[in-house]
Amino acid sequence: MAAKIFKMTSAGKAELESELEALKTQGRIDIAEKLKVARSYGDLSENSEYDEAKSEQAKIEARINEIEYQLDHSEIIDVQDSSTISMGSKVILKRVSDDFEATYEIVGFSQSDPANGKISDESPLGKALIGAKVGKTVVVEAPIGNIKYKILGVE
Repeated sequence: MAAKIFKMTSAGKAELESELEALKTQGRIDIAEKLKVARSYGDLSENSEYDEAKSEQAKIEARINEIEYQLDHSEIIDVQDSSTISMGSKVILKRVSDDFEATYEIVGFSQSDPANGKISDESPLGKALIGAKVGKTVVVEAPIGNIKYKILGVE
C-alpha cells in the first residue's frame, strides 16, 4: 500500500519542522527532568507522578514520529497563479445567505485549523474553492443543506 502524501505549503512545512525541533530538544529535556524528579520519590509502582511523566513522554514521542512521517511523505504545494485558488491561497468569502464575510487560508490536512482560519484542501469548502476564481460563487454541500459563497478576493 502506498504511503499517504501530506500536501502542505512551504510555510506549513516550516511550522512542522519548528515544532519537531522543539519537541526533540526542549520537550525531551523537560520530560527527562520530570522523570528524574518522579523517580526521586521512591517506589515507582505507586508513583502517580512517574506514571504521568511516562505517559507524557509517550505522547511526545508519538507526536515526534507523526511529524517525521508527515515530513517524510510531504508534497509542497504553493500558490502558482494568484487569480486561481490553490493550496496556500488566502481567500476572502461572503456567504450569500447572510452576507457573512470570512477569510480562509487553504492548507494541507495536517495543517488544518479552522478556528484560526486555516481550512484543509480536503474539507468540503476547500474542495469547492480549489481551482475557482475571484467573482465566482461556489456551492458547498453541508449537513444543513447547500451553502453558497461568493469569492471576493484571493491573496
